[in-house]
Amino acid sequence: MLRYAVIFFVVAILAGVLGLSGVAGAATQIAWVLFVVFLVMALFSLLSGRRTS
Repeated sequence: MLRYAVIFFVVAILAGVLGLSGVAGAATQIAWVLFVVFLVMALFSLLSGRRTS
């Protein structure tokens, strides 16, 4: 998922350089959402993995 966030971030940067503001804005928002979801899932995985039964 982090890979997809990075890909959308790169697409946003390229679209911004080329002047495609609509595409850049959409790609930036998608990258931000994917990055936040990745962080939440990573934190959940880290916390649940440390529990011992």
